[in-house]
Amino acid sequence: MSFDSFASAHSMVLWLAFGIAVVMGAVVNKTNFCTMGAVSDLVNMGDKGRLRAWIMAMAVALLGVTFIEAAGILSVDSTRPPYRGSSFAWLEYAVGGILFGIGMTLGSGCGNKTLIRIGGGNIKSIIVFIVISICAYFMINPFPGTDDTIYSMLFYPWTNAATVSLAGSQDVGSFVSRAIGTDAGSMRLILGILVGALCLMFVFKSEEFRQSGDNKLAGLVIGLCVIGAWYVSGAFATITADGETHSWVKFASNDIWSMMAEGKAPSGVAVQSYTFINPIGEMTGYLVNGMSGWKGNTLTFGMAAALGVIVGSLIWAIISKGFRIEWFVDMKDFVTHLIGAVLMGIGGVLALGCTVGQAITGASTLAVGSFIAFASIVFGSALTMKIQYYKLVYEEEATFGKALITSLADMKLVPNSLRKLDAV
Repeated sequence: MSFDSFASAHSMVLWLAFGIAVVMGAVVNKTNFCTMGAVSDLVNMGDKGRLRAWIMAMAVALLGVTFIEAAGILSVDSTRPPYRGSSFAWLEYAVGGILFGIGMTLGSGCGNKTLIRIGGGNIKSIIVFIVISICAYFMINPFPGTDDTIYSMLFYPWTNAATVSLAGSQDVGSFVSRAIGTDAGSMRLILGILVGALCLMFVFKSEEFRQSGDNKLAGLVIGLCVIGAWYVSGAFATITADGETHSWVKFASNDIWSMMAEGKAPSGVAVQSYTFINPIGEMTGYLVNGMSGWKGNTLTFGMAAALGVIVGSLIWAIISKGFRIEWFVDMKDFVTHLIGAVLMGIGGVLALGCTVGQAITGASTLAVGSFIAFASIVFGSALTMKIQYYKLVYEEEATFGKALITSLADMKLVPNSLRKLDAV
């Protein structure tokens, strides 16, 4: 769609990001789509239903991106965050993912689930949201009066040393094309279709899943929402200025913006889709900088999306009469959620995304880092759940160390001979 000013195009893009996220929020609330719940079902009951819904959303998003990129409608080579970037920070994806997985287990859900719970009346999720926001913000923004960020103090000195600078993009298609000397675009198309098809085969081979309307609805709609957001940010809006037509993204570049009289270019203008930890952190920045409006600090695509999820969840909670005010059970519950929120805010930024931002949106670009982050999140969450379970069953006998070793033995990551507690 063509606009005669960046302001009108920008406003429409944000409204569409918000509107699609409203749909996502309502569907997630209705279907109880929960990535932490998916891991919990798998670890505690062997139930893969919600895990299959998660993978279905990934597959739908991947196939959508594969086809629209092959058709030349948009490119996801340069995105926010840089999923396919040539800086391959594998250790940060892994460490950040593990921290996030632990955090989402302690905090009763990932960033997206926190937004859903807020819409459903969960007041303790507001506390989790605030803590995530502050931690995510200061991961990449300096503390007042200093040049230090959480990232620079705790992670950069040792994680950055492991970062690999690649000759090109880090997506699977580019890796394979460089290895065999063929075109990256062709390999992305082939591998996108192949991986997407294999994921759907895994998902639909389960008769129980095929009979679950909610799981199918969640997987389909969330995947389509991610595709829709990619399209809105990357191909929807164009602006005619200085005798030429520019995309919403390219119009905000410094060279073009300097020709205009609309003020400072807003932040967060890039090809992107849904991710929630960094946008939640941006809300702290929005407040810190005084909500100064169009010519200064403005709402971003991600912030509009996060607000949309809350509103969508609220709408469904009201329609279904599921709106419930919830608070912490006791001080231990409060501290546990607080620790979880800190780990999610830090880990989500370090890993460049969350269970949606990396495991669905990032995975739709076939970025290797996204799959590392996805696996690490699942591992961190599953390990935490096992430790919690052993400590619950064995009470005082199960020290943290014993529960940890036994959990690792259950996951076949250490020899079973090292087990400290009997399997339960």
